[in-house]
Amino acid sequence: MQPSNDISRLVEIMEALRDPQTGCPWDIVQTFETIKPYTLEEAYEVADAIERNDMDDLCEELGDLLLQVIFHARMAQEAGSFSFGDVVMAITTKMIRRHPHVFARSDADTPQAVKLQWNEIKQAEKAERLLRRAARGLPEDADKGHLGPVQRSFPALVEALKLQQRAAKVGFDWSSPEPILDKIEEEIAELREALAAKDTAKVADELGDLIFAVVNIGRHVGADPEMALRGTNTKFRRRFGHIETELESSGESLQEATLERMEELWQAAKAIERQLT
Repeated sequence: MQPSNDISRLVEIMEALRDPQTGCPWDIVQTFETIKPYTLEEAYEVADAIERNDMDDLCEELGDLLLQVIFHARMAQEAGSFSFGDVVMAITTKMIRRHPHVFARSDADTPQAVKLQWNEIKQAEKAERLLRRAARGLPEDADKGHLGPVQRSFPALVEALKLQQRAAKVGFDWSSPEPILDKIEEEIAELREALAAKDTAKVADELGDLIFAVVNIGRHVGADPEMALRGTNTKFRRRFGHIETELESSGESLQEATLERMEELWQAAKAIERQLT
């Protein structure tokens, strides 16, 4: 089998990998649940390539992410649920339907009007989906209410942000960032109490409350918490790399270096960064 830029070749490859007699032993035993973590990982690697502006990596990572779609579609086809062709049909139908200002007649000629129109079409689609589920004897969507549309499968930081955004739309929100700082201090105090009591479950609960409050202030000041944390992670990598480099150049090792020595090099890395900004 030869590589190709035709999507049908990728479908054929996945079909061959999943063949019960001649396929790959690893691919054959995979399920939706076992593949799900790889799907999330590939999506994050796409985001990483974008942040690094590495087009070579982005091309490769998009291919890896596309493979995940093909993998899930193949398993669904084997179960008699749907095929990759059905996935393509569903998304092309959705895109055409949600862009009547492009593919049909519509008065939406501004970004704001397009967004309003998009949301109206989504609501109509949701109603249709509920009717289809009822016709098939399936229960209604598990999550109802105003917060129902926020997917539980989102990364926790993203879910927290979207829950807060949804709540804010109906007025359940802080008026300014300052009261949120008070809330953060309150949560820190409660976390200290839980730590002092050595209550592991309470510590985890209070830690979650603290993180939720921090997400809230990020939303209020326009700092996406996921991106902010990614920036800090990058900074941590850079500064820790400085520690490693400096220790190596002086004949020391990470394992043998004291915390005081590493802290000294950490502060040196911070000083270098200040000089460059």
